[in-house]
Amino acid sequence: MNTTTFDFSDAAVLVTGGTSGIGYAIADAFARAGAAVTVTGTRPTAAEYDTDLGAFTYRPLSLASDADARALAADLDRLDVLVNNAGAVFAGGTDEWSPEGFEAALAVNLTGPMRVATACHGLLAASGAEGGASLVNLVSMSAFRAVPIVPGYASAKAGLVALTRNLAARWVDDGIRVNAVAPGVIDTPMTAPMAGIPSLLASELAHIPMGRLGTTEEVTGAVLFLASAAASYITGHTLAVDGGYLLP
Repeated sequence: MNTTTFDFSDAAVLVTGGTSGIGYAIADAFARAGAAVTVTGTRPTAAEYDTDLGAFTYRPLSLASDADARALAADLDRLDVLVNNAGAVFAGGTDEWSPEGFEAALAVNLTGPMRVATACHGLLAASGAEGGASLVNLVSMSAFRAVPIVPGYASAKAGLVALTRNLAARWVDDGIRVNAVAPGVIDTPMTAPMAGIPSLLASELAHIPMGRLGTTEEVTGAVLFLASAAASYITGHTLAVDGGYLLP
């Protein structure tokens, strides 16, 4: 059978927004591969989530807070892999076509990952991981195609693609590889409402040559690969996991 396994024994991994959806799947995959995993969420404690987070260390984090990012990094003894997954559409519950809503979207989805990355830079630079330390940013199809309902979120994700390249160039001499994964339409609780809107689901599936939604396992495989020594010569790259969504 054609399968791939990864060994992250003794690795320290941080996954922001690791309490549900793709973030939880990534955190779980690293934990099953032997890593010590810390996840972040917006609630004060892990007990406030319905999801069982017992396999991880939990830390609260507001992406809009410099103090939170610095405190998170200070709580970590070491770090080999950082996955910037946390993000949100309609940040603060505001219309992203308003200046306030657009700014809120950028603060959470672009400035937030930048805050966490720079706060964790020293820890990543001190990593002795084979193939180097790794930062993986989660971006979106909205970075490449128009999604007019969330212009702030889309602009932030496009900015995160650019930030990935710039951090890769800036941190290469520190032994830190920086890449991104761009999931397509993935079967998660966030996309589940599409099933109740057949026209919307049909429209999205029409964009996907493979003709189906992706699975979280298909995204986690890409993230673990980029974080592993198998990707030791890859930096500054954005890997689309989209079933062909971005094909012309």
